[in-house]
This record gives sequence, C-alpha cells and structure tokens, in this order.
Amino acid sequence: MATSPPHPSYPSGPADGAPLAGPGTAGSLRHAHWWQRAWVRYGALSTLLAISGLVILALVREETGTEGFLVGLGLAVLPVPLLIAAFRWLDRVEPGPWRNLLFCFAWGACAAALIAIVANSFATRWIATATADPSSADTLGATVIAPVVEESAKAAAVLLVFLFRRRDFTGIVDGVVIAGVTATGFAFTENILYLGTAFGTDQLTGGTGIASVTAATFFVRIVMSPFAHPLFTVLSGIGFGIAALSADRRPLRRVVFPLGGLLLAMGMHAMWNGSSAFGEYGFFAVYAAFMVPIFGLLTWLVIWTRQRELKTVRAELPAYAVAGWLTPAEPYALGSMRARRIARQYARRHVGKAAAREVARYEAYATSLAFLRHRARRGRAGPDFAVREGELLGELWRRREVARPALDHAARITAPPVPVTAPPWPVYGVYGYGPQPTPYPAYNPYRS
Repeated sequence: MATSPPHPSYPSGPADGAPLAGPGTAGSLRHAHWWQRAWVRYGALSTLLAISGLVILALVREETGTEGFLVGLGLAVLPVPLLIAAFRWLDRVEPGPWRNLLFCFAWGACAAALIAIVANSFATRWIATATADPSSADTLGATVIAPVVEESAKAAAVLLVFLFRRRDFTGIVDGVVIAGVTATGFAFTENILYLGTAFGTDQLTGGTGIASVTAATFFVRIVMSPFAHPLFTVLSGIGFGIAALSADRRPLRRVVFPLGGLLLAMGMHAMWNGSSAFGEYGFFAVYAAFMVPIFGLLTWLVIWTRQRELKTVRAELPAYAVAGWLTPAEPYALGSMRARRIARQYARRHVGKAAAREVARYEAYATSLAFLRHRARRGRAGPDFAVREGELLGELWRRREVARPALDHAARITAPPVPVTAPPWPVYGVYGYGPQPTPYPAYNPYRS
C-alpha cells in the first residue's frame, strides 16, 4: 500500500544558491568507473550518431545524386518545424530538456534510418533470391519487413531515454513527445530519399509541374501524411508512458505495455504500407478509415492527459504553500496554462527576457515537484524522493524573487472572483488558494 510522502517543512531561509538536497552525490560520482561518467557516454553517443549521419548521407546521395539530394532536402525539411512545434506544444506542462529532443531527432534521422536502409535492403534481396520472385519480395519487404525493422529502430530511442533519462520520462505525454520527435527525424531522412529519387525520375522522363512524380510524392508524403511515421511510433511511446506510470513492484507491466505499443505500431505501419494492395483507392480508404480517426483519438488522449497533469499540479502544490515554500496564489497559477503565459509576459514586460526565462524555469521546476510528490503518494517515486524534492525546492527558492510577483499578478488576472456570501468552508484568500488576504507586495522587485 502506498504511503504519503512526509509533509514538507517550512523553509528555514537558506542562502540563495545553496542546494537543499541531502548528502551530495558528488562522492558517489568520484567512485564511478570511467565508462559511467557522463562525458564518456555523451561522447560515445555523439560519435555513433555522427558516424551514422555521415554514412546515411553518403547512401542517400548515392541513391539520388547530388542535385536530387539537394531538392529532396529542401522539400523534406518543410514539415519538420511544424511537427517539432506541435510536439513541443503538447509538452508545455512539464517541458523536457531540449537535449533529449535533439538526441531523439538525431537518432531517428541518422541511426534508425541507417538501420532501416541496411536491414530492409538485405532482407528484400534475400527474399528475392530465395523465392526467385522480386515483385513479391518487394511487397513482402514493404508490408512485413519494413514495419518491423523501422518501428524497432525508432523505438530504440524511446527505450534509451526511458532507461537512462527516467527523471525526464514520467508519463504518457513524455512518451508521445519522445516517440514523435524520433519519428519526425526518421521521416525527414526517408522523405529526402523518396523526393530525391522522384526528382531523378522526372529528370529522366522529362516530367515537370503538377504532373511530375516529384509533385505527386510531395503531395502524398508532405501534404497528406506528414504525421504518418510519428503516428506509428507514438503508439510505442504510449506503451512506454504507461510503463513509466507503473510502480516498480509491477515489472510485468513495464515490459508488456511497451511491447504491446510496439506491436500496434508495427501493425499500423504494415497496414499503411500495404494500402496499395487494396485496389486503386486503397490508400485513400486506409487514410480515411484508419489514419484520420486514430490521429484524432490520439490527439484527444494527449490533450486529456495534459489536463490531468494540470489538475495534479493544482492538487499537489498546496502542501508546499502551507509549508511556506510557495505563496498561496501559486498552486492556482501554476495549474493554469493561461496564468503561466501571463506570468511570463508580465516578467518580460517589467524586467526583460531573462526574467521571463527564469519564470518559465520556475514553472517547470514546480511542475516537476508536483509530479514527484504525486508519484510518491502512489508509491512510485523511488528511494531518492527526498533528495530530488530538495533539489527542486532549491531551484524554486533561488528564483522566488523574480517568479513570485509574476505568478501573483497572473493569479489575480485569471482567478475567478470570490463569492460575496462566504461559503461554509474556509476560503483560501483572494485567489482561492491560501490564507493570505492580500498579495505579497514585499516580493515585488518591479515597483519603481
């Protein structure tokens, strides 16, 4: 049975910048083996991705030619900013670090794409040789081999973040974002190959304009289905996200859900690749009957999950307000995306961009703190709960002078008014979240 975490104690006024965590972990790092050091892991991973990138660049350029590669690159990059922005928007409640997204995109564009090209080509050639039927080998490769190889290669990035960046992987939204960005990188490289090849075909046949193979490929891959690969891999990400929500004492769930998500991703990918076998309008039938509804369902699931995360923030942070770590207005303001935005705008307008960035960091740390306490109450926080809680409280305490006035202002702007007739239960201040009858003017450094 899960036990509630200890009630946070009132801050005793540590000096700004002093860490609040327990005994430092620096000593344990000094005794770590050389291969466990962060710079060694980052260096090895960066080298692997760089080599994969150079090899995939050479392979794609050899397949498309220099001119075709440049045309494919210019067209394939168009949907990338939109997809990255969409996934970043989904992750606004507790934004993950950019380094995770950069790794995922690079893995999808370089490592996963290289694995897919080599494995798919080898498997298709082997099937064609064994069966002496190249056409059936191509069909089998597209509908069976490619979905298995490509989804496994993309899911490897999600697995690596799940295993080695667990602090940043706490639920379904994190799984969706990490998987989606990985698949965006993979689709980017694949689109360069397809569009560059189509351009080469047009160069040979003289096709131009809207009737060209390049235009048709661009319409199908960039206009109609830029979300296809992200949609497949997001199913794997949801499986890992559910596993992240499972307690450590239920290891079976932490294996079954990721595998289930991966199998669903493979199945969806196979159906998409095999849609041409359903007749002249098979592609449009699969697109309308499966892709669009599933895309809408997954979008609803992610937005619903994000709303639940905001409710968790509003439910968990009042304990820290009671203990004095937060002002009474902050739990409400931090549980509203509109209030958060107003707080950042207020800080930017009165102090500058640096203050707005500090407020954004304050919001992110407070959200992580709420999720940490929520996991602790459900028995999923791990043995380092107290250390991690202290680290997050320390980050908040260092930024309180800048963030509190902005959040106080946002709460006053967005909070519903208190009824004139007092209810029979205690009302939490003018914002509904604390015993203070007035805001915190002492914390306002913006006053001239």
